[in-house]
Amino acid sequence: MHDTKALLINSDFPALFRKPLQVLQINLGYLCNLSCVHCHVNAGPKRTEMMSRETVDQVLALAETANIHTLDLTGGAPEMHADFRYLVRAARDRGIEVIDRCNLTILEEPAYADLAEFLAAQQVNIVASLPCYLEENVDKQRGKGVFKDSLAALQRLNRLGYGQPDSGLELNLVFNPQDAVLPPDQQQLEQAYKQHLQHHYGIVFNRLFAIANMPIQRFGSTLVSHGRFESYLTLLKSSFRADNLENLMCLNTLSIDWQGYVYDCDFNQMLDLPLGATAKPKLHISELHLEQLQNASISTAAHCYGCTAGQGSSCGGALL
Repeated sequence: MHDTKALLINSDFPALFRKPLQVLQINLGYLCNLSCVHCHVNAGPKRTEMMSRETVDQVLALAETANIHTLDLTGGAPEMHADFRYLVRAARDRGIEVIDRCNLTILEEPAYADLAEFLAAQQVNIVASLPCYLEENVDKQRGKGVFKDSLAALQRLNRLGYGQPDSGLELNLVFNPQDAVLPPDQQQLEQAYKQHLQHHYGIVFNRLFAIANMPIQRFGSTLVSHGRFESYLTLLKSSFRADNLENLMCLNTLSIDWQGYVYDCDFNQMLDLPLGATAKPKLHISELHLEQLQNASISTAAHCYGCTAGQGSSCGGALL
């Protein structure tokens, strides 16, 4: 696989500085039941990296000390981590909102038959990947049979109350482009998703997040292999909008990898870019002092144009 870090590191992206910390995004490990083409983590069924219980407890301690309001759990498939339920329960007991970045198909795996019920009981906010509402496109990007399993999982979540009016159980879907292009208008695409999924399958959800593909890890390597890396980066740069800078998720979010090292965002984590608030090559969560983050600089590179292109892009969808 091609390493795109060297192609991104020298950049003229504007300087960014931190605002008060509100969100911890935790990568529990790279184990996943899928191997998606657009995955910026290069996750898959053969990955063995998993966060230790000691580090999980350090995450919880930081969340409490920093008065964090949201714990954003990702992977891989975060639900495959042995301590996933322990972490969710502990966070919810502390009054912290929990987001589960779910690939949907995990809910249909026999070993996780009661997972949907657990998520509903804990009132976990589900952000579920469904890169298109057409079967052919989803299976092309994520593997044969993924669309069918995703629909079954969504219908199961709907039966539990997810996505239903006034249920308090939030279900949001994520769209990623099929190719090296920017996502279409998020509002218009959301309406198309809602009309198609409800009409054909009786499925409802709250919001759609349109997220740009980042030129790193598996997707970045594919671009290099096809000779399209530079053209995609040019597209991102030429679509830059300064209005997006004030809404970037890295301003109030801290990313923590499966080993407990701290980064400015999930994408920086995958590029192994050190936290801008420290001169150390790597800072472990056990070494972090909250005052280090106050108005601290954020590490940036050319991939940051992916978050500021067009309508903008973050783990919460469009920025404008």
